[in-house]
Amino acid sequence: MADRVGGGPLVLGFETSCDETGVGLVRGRTLLSDALATSVAEHERFGGVVPEIASRAHLEAMVPTVHRALAEAGVRAADVDAVAVTAGPGLTGALLVGLAAAKAYALALDVPLYGVNHLAAHVAVDELQHGRLAEPSMALLVSGGHSSLLLVPDLAREVRSLGRTIDDAAGEAFDKVARVLGLPFPGGPPIDRAAREGDPAAIEFPRGLTGPRDAPYDFSFSGLKTAVARWVEARQRAGEPVPVADVAASFQEAVADVLTRKAVRACRDAGVDHLVLGGGVAANSRLRALAEERCAAAGIVLRVPSPRLCTDNGAMVAALGSRLVEAGVAPSAPDVGADSSLPIDVVALS
Repeated sequence: MADRVGGGPLVLGFETSCDETGVGLVRGRTLLSDALATSVAEHERFGGVVPEIASRAHLEAMVPTVHRALAEAGVRAADVDAVAVTAGPGLTGALLVGLAAAKAYALALDVPLYGVNHLAAHVAVDELQHGRLAEPSMALLVSGGHSSLLLVPDLAREVRSLGRTIDDAAGEAFDKVARVLGLPFPGGPPIDRAAREGDPAAIEFPRGLTGPRDAPYDFSFSGLKTAVARWVEARQRAGEPVPVADVAASFQEAVADVLTRKAVRACRDAGVDHLVLGGGVAANSRLRALAEERCAAAGIVLRVPSPRLCTDNGAMVAALGSRLVEAGVAPSAPDVGADSSLPIDVVALS
């Protein structure tokens, strides 16, 4: 593809897999803009994301967010060389809003369209901050909907799932524990803040799927969530105060311990010396610190994007789109559809 302006193709990325309307512009591996609108406040009273509310919010936010992204980047829509959009996994209605917008822009601008995998995009966003990804690399992606260990031999063409959550994802467990502790939704940031004043060794909460006969790379946080709820309920029944900071710190430590332990083990077993940490929970301070400590001890290079780039955003989709263009991957068909359970081995839909 010939560049309309020097420095690499200009890719417009759309992300609407959940409750964030993200629009980003990337040229090569340079981030030009990352505009975001969120409907999280509308979901707070329900204690979780309501798909219909999220879809309607995407419809209302889409055009203003695109305009803001273009203005921040200092480019026109006519300068765009390719459009990338999250095609899955995610909430079907929300995905369809982003796909409709992306198709409209690609058709109007007569540029190729790439329907991409949300999880692969979380890996690709790291290239905007730390340069070209070492291949192969390992990726630990942790969010409200996903806890995944991925082997990445070729980001544009081959991503393999080594392990995943078999029940509650880590971010989902944070939300549910926050509710038990009377903390706001979403639960990640308030638990992180509360944990700073607590003792991570105060309560020995269980570490799911860490026994010798358990799947080595899969995750389970449902039992941990239940253990926290029962511990808190027992204190309340006894008329004793709940030490919120200690519970938060001990819960957070259990999550970070399992995630980092399994990620380092996967790197060692696969002979990979680079680990990328991504997803919204990657903004958690204890997870970052423990990952740094254990990777340093194991001789593994840890790459973690800034907290803003860890959460869902349009920049990550544009970054993966840029990588696909660079690798010469064929664009998606104009009628590409949404796949709410898109498997990770499909980086981009044809």
